[in-house]
Parts: sequence; structure tokens; C-alpha cells
Amino acid sequence: MGTISEKIFSRASGKDAKADDFVMAKIDYAMAHDGTSVLAVRAFREMGISSVWNPSKIVIPFDHLVPANNENTASLHSDIRKWISEQGIEHFYDVGSGICHQVLPEQGFALPGKLIVGADSHSCTYGAFGAFGTGVGATDMAEIFATGELWFKVPQTIKVTSKGSLRKFVTAKDLTLHIVGKVGADGATYKAMEFYGQTISDLSISGRMTLSNMAIEMGAKAGIVPADKVTFDYLKGRAADDYEPVYADEDATYVKEFHINASDIEPQVALPHQVDNVVSVSEVPETKVDQIFIGTCTNGRLEDLELAASILKGEKVAVRTIIIPASREVMKEASINGTLTTLLEAGATVGMPGCGPCLGGHMGVIAQGEVCLSTANRNFRGRMGSGGYVYLVSPATAAASAINGCITDPREL
Repeated sequence: MGTISEKIFSRASGKDAKADDFVMAKIDYAMAHDGTSVLAVRAFREMGISSVWNPSKIVIPFDHLVPANNENTASLHSDIRKWISEQGIEHFYDVGSGICHQVLPEQGFALPGKLIVGADSHSCTYGAFGAFGTGVGATDMAEIFATGELWFKVPQTIKVTSKGSLRKFVTAKDLTLHIVGKVGADGATYKAMEFYGQTISDLSISGRMTLSNMAIEMGAKAGIVPADKVTFDYLKGRAADDYEPVYADEDATYVKEFHINASDIEPQVALPHQVDNVVSVSEVPETKVDQIFIGTCTNGRLEDLELAASILKGEKVAVRTIIIPASREVMKEASINGTLTTLLEAGATVGMPGCGPCLGGHMGVIAQGEVCLSTANRNFRGRMGSGGYVYLVSPATAAASAINGCITDPREL
């Protein structure tokens, strides 16, 4: 008997690992972006280590402060580039490549059964591929850089089962927000989450990534969707390594179970300033909006931009609307198929691939009292400006609201 997490940690540690055990586990891939690699490299140097454990297993994308917003950032970027060259790091993705959590799956590093650790809390995104993906601090990442191993407490697991089909203009983001509201911001603290049911099986890879991405917003260490044909089809010709998927046993032990009926879900909105303060869009009608932001590692993928474009086609936005593709690959495909043209013709502003306004420190900041409707994963106070209000929604709700200048149910258009 065993959960997916227990089986992955058993392989990675070389022992029979059970929930609550402490294990030293071997890391399959390690990631740090421009914001966290600075601290990780500093700690690595302080250890006096001359070379990393395996330069082919370390992935470093620049995505948070790109292009450099000031001379200090440029200097930090320059220092990390030199370190990458000195260490022979094989997988470096410079400015414009895209968000780390989009780039890793695109490049085939998010693989079933693997233990993937990133110096970013939303590294749980990789669980969409049947991996155990989790975030750690910069000092822990320095330890991984040096040894390829790290201590873990094997998490207990919560099982979420969703039946039924999502209705038109109700998306994976709405399903995810509904689950966050049900579980709570601390309802899965230091737990793994496994997602099952027909609703989950019907989700695209993009939808599964949205779901796994926000596991951390419930306090979870990982959010895992078991690998299936959808996963394997995506990985054909893409996988960077051999992989062996693992599945929970029928008698696996779960500390808690949640059951969702997706057919009952309406478009959802997370109200400021808590991610789990979730209501249906009908409960916040005609709330005035100053800015729309569609993008991030939660909802900046091609399917998200296409959905927004399908709603905005032939329309004009009533408020400033910022679109940031999650990666260069997404931007290229959206350019080829006309999605970007549609968005631009509607009056939206399209930015370079990266985290963009989600970081809130260098672009897309809102003024005191302004409201931003965002497809990101966090709406904490100060996230996009100290005095603003961030509401979290799906790309469909964001696009519909851009047309009317207030929070709008996309099903009404």
C-alpha cells in the first residue's frame, strides 16, 4: 500500500518510505530562477564547494525580473550567467524564454515518477505530470546544487475526487479556485494532494498544470495528477529522460478526502486579500475594474490566450488589459494562429514572456485603491502595489470583464 508520494520517495531514497518518515532523497531535477538563484549561488559559494553535483540536472530560467529593470538587477543577472558558464550548467534559459514552471515542462523535465525540486513555491506545478514537484528555500537549493540530495519529511496525502463535466466558460481555474475555497488556505499544510475523477481525466495538460500550480495556495507540498494517456502524448518527443510512472495503491492511506461535483461549479472569483476567499461570479456583479492581467504560470498558456481571444474577438477592451504569454513557445504559437493579433486588435497590450505583473515589483503595479482582475495564483495585500485590490479569476472571466470594465460572468456574453 502506498500513495504516489510515498512511492516516489521510496525510489528516491532507496528505502520503503511512508508518510511522516524522514528520508534523504536523490533529486532528479533542480531549478532556480533569476530571483532565487542569486541566493542559492551565494550559499553554494559560502559552502566552499567547487562544482555542482550534476550540471545536466540543474535548470535555470530567467523569468522574474526580465528584462533587467535596473542596474542592480542587471549585475545580479550577469553574476549568475558567469556562474552558469563556470559550472557548465547545461540548461539555462535566458531573458524571454518564459516562466520557469512553463519552460521546464515544455523542455521535457517534468516527468512522471520523478522528484523535481525548485527554488520557487509554485514548483508544485510539475505534479501535473505525475511527478512530485515541490519548492524549497535558497539554502536548501544550494545543498542540492552541491550534493544532489536533500532531507524530506514524506507528506501525508489528501485525495480530491471530482466527478462531472465543466460547463461552457467554466475552466480548470474555476475548478481550482473552488477546491481552494473548499479546502482552505491552510487546509493541506505540509500534505500532498492527489487529484482523481472524470473531471480531472478530461483536463488538458494546461488545465492540470493550473490545478497542480495552486496546490501551494492550500499549504500543500505537492499537487499530483496521476499520469495517463494525455500525459504520455504530451511527452512524446519531448521527455528529457526515461521515466517510470507510479500510481497509488487501491488501499493507499489518505488523511482526508474531498468530493467535488464539477457540473455544479460556476465561474469563480477569489476576493482580496485571501486566495481561499472564493465566491461565484454572480456574487460580485458589476464590480468596477481598473486593470486586467492574463498570464502567469497559472494561466499564461496557449489555451488560456486562445480562450481570451475567442471572447475578445471583434470587441474592444474598456480598461487597460495586459497579456503576458507564459513562454516564447506559447507566444510563437499564439502569433502563428492569430491569437495575438486578435488580442491586439481588441486593444490589449502584449508583453514579453515572463512573470510580469504577478511579481508586482517592476511592471503592472496598480495605484492606491485600484482593482486588478488577474489570472495569477495570489492576491495578497501588496502583491501588485501596496494599496491595490487583486481579484483572481479565469482567463474567460478576465476577458469578459475587460469588455465591460467590471467583473462579468463570461456566460452572459
